[in-house]
Amino acid sequence: MDSTLVTLNDLHAAQTRLRGVALHTPLVRLFEPGFAGEAYVKAEGLQPVGSFKIRGAYNKISQLPPAERSRGVITYSSGNHAQAVAYAARAVGTRAVIVMPSNAPEVKRRATAALGAEVVTVGPASSERKQKAEVLQAEHGYVMIPPYDDPAIIAGQGTCGLEILEDLPDVDLVLSPVSGGGLLSGIAAAIKHQRPEVRVMGIEPELAADAQESLRGGRLVTWPAELTSRTIADGLRTQSLGELNFLHVRAFVDDILTVREDEIRQAMRTLLHSARLTPEPSGAVTTAAMLFHQDNLLPYRKAVVVMSGGNVDPEMLRQLLSA
Repeated sequence: MDSTLVTLNDLHAAQTRLRGVALHTPLVRLFEPGFAGEAYVKAEGLQPVGSFKIRGAYNKISQLPPAERSRGVITYSSGNHAQAVAYAARAVGTRAVIVMPSNAPEVKRRATAALGAEVVTVGPASSERKQKAEVLQAEHGYVMIPPYDDPAIIAGQGTCGLEILEDLPDVDLVLSPVSGGGLLSGIAAAIKHQRPEVRVMGIEPELAADAQESLRGGRLVTWPAELTSRTIADGLRTQSLGELNFLHVRAFVDDILTVREDEIRQAMRTLLHSARLTPEPSGAVTTAAMLFHQDNLLPYRKAVVVMSGGNVDPEMLRQLLSA
């Protein structure tokens, strides 16, 4: 196996570091007509920062030696990784600077600042915020905490997959959202290292389907920001998979499917009303696949859909509930 891929030992070490920091989130049964088998929601929106991102951020930051911690950390994010880095930095006692896009939801921007981080705003392109973070890193000596293209981040996110197998050992299908690829990479590695017969699939909006094109075409592609920014799933607007993430996706992921914007909205309503969970759009894409793309998922007996986050804009939530 490629030595650049995270190992089962890496995943278990991350799980040990995260005890008492990240929650072991529950699997919530989703009862809906038309499912071919049982479906469970992995409720990552219940994490302390409202998303799975706390897993990777804390796993990375907690391993920094004292000399690096003292310099402070920096990252670039549309919101959930921003909050996670701010939370983890505060937990270990270091400064955090976060570069966020101008189109990030206000609820995520405010939450990041409330955790004590300094927020720097740039344009909507994911490449733009990455470049700004690199400039500030060079100027001030901050330690970069990448949002997805890093082995410690991937291992941290992969602890979500370890929990799925612990709680539902006979699972045979796992659906994960995919943007830069940290969550999908980690979950797929955790599952396939132990149960290679379990199918792992990534789900993304069809308006930001760079990951599907990359996997199916066998080469890493980048979509322009004006395309990926069209989706309501703000956490999935990344323009391409990370390079290390793409290696993991090619090694461990069976396929990547896409869902429409109207399907994402309906999936959010279903999670709210049927599972009593509050998802953000990015966290609802996997449920959208379960609701509207059963034919592409067969066969399965027990499926887990990862609801990656619950940091939904209040106005969007009001519109969904009143529709």
